[in-house]
Amino acid sequence: LALGTIGAMLARSSKKTAAPTKTVQRAAPAHADPVAQPVQRDLAEKVTGSLPAPLMDPSYVSSGGGIVLLGGLNAADTSVDTVIAAAYHGSKVIARLPSVRHDTAAAVIDRNIYVFGGGNGPSQLSDIVRVDPRAGRSTLIGHLPAASSDSAAAAIGGTAYIVGGYTGTRWLDTIIAYRPGTTARVVAHLPHTLRYAAVAAVGNRLVIAGGSLENGTASDSVLVYVPATGRVTKIGTLPAPTTHAAAAAIGNVAYVIGGRGASTGTPTTAIVAIDVATKKVRAAGHLQSARSDLAAVNFGFGSRIIVVGGKGASGTVATISQLAPGARSTSAIAGATHTIDLTNVYAHDGANKIAPAARSAKQLIYVPNSKSDTVDVINPHTYKIVGHFAVGGLPQHVVPAWDLKTLYVTNDTGNSLTPINPVTGKPGATIPVDDPYNMYFTPDGQYAIVVAERLRRLDFRDAHTFQLHHSLDVPCTGVDHIDFSADEKYLIASCEFSGQMVKVDVQSERVVGTLNLPDGGSGMPQDVKLSPDGKVFYVADMHAGGLWKVDGRRFKVIGFLPTGAGVHGLYPSRDAKYLYATNRGEGSISVISFRTGKVVTKWRIPGGGSPDMGGVSADGKVLWVSGRYSGVVYAIATRNGRLLARIPVGSGPHGLSVWPQPGRYSLGHTGILR
Repeated sequence: LALGTIGAMLARSSKKTAAPTKTVQRAAPAHADPVAQPVQRDLAEKVTGSLPAPLMDPSYVSSGGGIVLLGGLNAADTSVDTVIAAAYHGSKVIARLPSVRHDTAAAVIDRNIYVFGGGNGPSQLSDIVRVDPRAGRSTLIGHLPAASSDSAAAAIGGTAYIVGGYTGTRWLDTIIAYRPGTTARVVAHLPHTLRYAAVAAVGNRLVIAGGSLENGTASDSVLVYVPATGRVTKIGTLPAPTTHAAAAAIGNVAYVIGGRGASTGTPTTAIVAIDVATKKVRAAGHLQSARSDLAAVNFGFGSRIIVVGGKGASGTVATISQLAPGARSTSAIAGATHTIDLTNVYAHDGANKIAPAARSAKQLIYVPNSKSDTVDVINPHTYKIVGHFAVGGLPQHVVPAWDLKTLYVTNDTGNSLTPINPVTGKPGATIPVDDPYNMYFTPDGQYAIVVAERLRRLDFRDAHTFQLHHSLDVPCTGVDHIDFSADEKYLIASCEFSGQMVKVDVQSERVVGTLNLPDGGSGMPQDVKLSPDGKVFYVADMHAGGLWKVDGRRFKVIGFLPTGAGVHGLYPSRDAKYLYATNRGEGSISVISFRTGKVVTKWRIPGGGSPDMGGVSADGKVLWVSGRYSGVVYAIATRNGRLLARIPVGSGPHGLSVWPQPGRYSLGHTGILR
């Protein structure tokens, strides 16, 4: 698989894949598909192949009509010495570097590849290595001014420019120029020290986007270096601070692809376009899966970029894919684009309809114990606790991510999220956010909506990095629970302490209505759930002891249904026929018919209890509910309401999550899936 063969293979495959990926139109013509937003010249990803093994943090160049990956880290986080040539559908090792190394920089000059610096684990390297991809040879030919890793490079006019980096003790703000046969030298300085920037050459300019800053944050700056003048200027701002991203150019536009925020474990799907001529920066599509530390080049056919490897939410990946401009940008949550069934918004939540993204998850029940700052993990088959770990202060809910690949514990007074890997059931590194009482996701998966209850805000944050995008003040107190309209154009949220509801336009991220509930101003609205036909929002009111029926379109109360004292949580059955309402103040569950809008039966917990929040098992046979003031979790048979188990857990169990659950994507809370 020589480079010429790779070029021929790419040429043949480009004829087959030139047409953009088609998407399925959703059933609601007034609202665009949340996973296929039409944006002019967005890049759409199509997975085409795989490396023989996962790889992250290589340097990369376009060469021989394909992409060449140099060094990097394997799935065991160990440095490698491979030089890999890859095309759409395959790859092959074509050479070896003089030793193992990762986080190098690389550029192509006169058909040779030059690799700069890098790290090998114990130390940084100063090596300049020339790789001849035709002969499969690598040769040490020189040294950088200082041994360093974490830099990025691109070539302009026969000169390679190496940007930023880290010496092991010192961050760098330098741009180093190297021309074969000369000595590498510093030619410019950045406004600040920088590592892991995304760098691409656009004409006679070097675009430098994002990167890690020495103060521990990620940069959102877009810089341009012009070799002819030696000047570095800022031309724009990324939509969110981003580091560990890749960059590649199509014409006058540089694309920043993937990456993450300042914290590890926060990969993003974002693709951002930087038009150097107009100095405009805009969102330009999404990867199918979030990943950082990836490789990307324009591989010689003008309008397409090949993307390889990287680090995703579940570890290092081996994916090879193509990005090409299309009318739509497609993000595959369940492996395909989706429609919305306006006659039954829960059509994809039927028994055992687990999406591919969630099938590798362990079947577990996650219980946040608010008063003991812990999470208990229950095996739903044995009713035994199989895991226990500490989290931040006052954990309130366990929330499935929009892409179904991560669960988040919302630590309210801890001002943090604790991510959980559902494949292992283990927690990850804490993510700082303000006052996360609850959390939801916009239907397009772009933003998490952190419900900052005590701050009276809905914070729209990047769904992967959790960088703040927009903080929306709400005109009520105690905002806590949310559900979305059938067409997903708006949401309504309950305000527990002021007895109100607010309506928010999702696209404009602004409040468009406020509704005072009829309970004399003393209402305590809690959970919110949409009827399958999308016509009625049911709102549990703890003070009124029943459910308000709200017409979301007119934003008007149209009825009331008594259920029981302290009604709190609402959960649809897997067949979308019934709604289970937990009456926390009297130890019972009311079963409501969606068809008639009336209570058909009430299940009482033997000996009483305080059923609060939870979810329905994937097969629909068990309702799992936390006992808020009883320090237990209840497993209740949905066939007849029989108590199957009462499992002791920590103090103050609250928003437990059953995982995995059926559905294609998550809108948040303990599991609102569509």
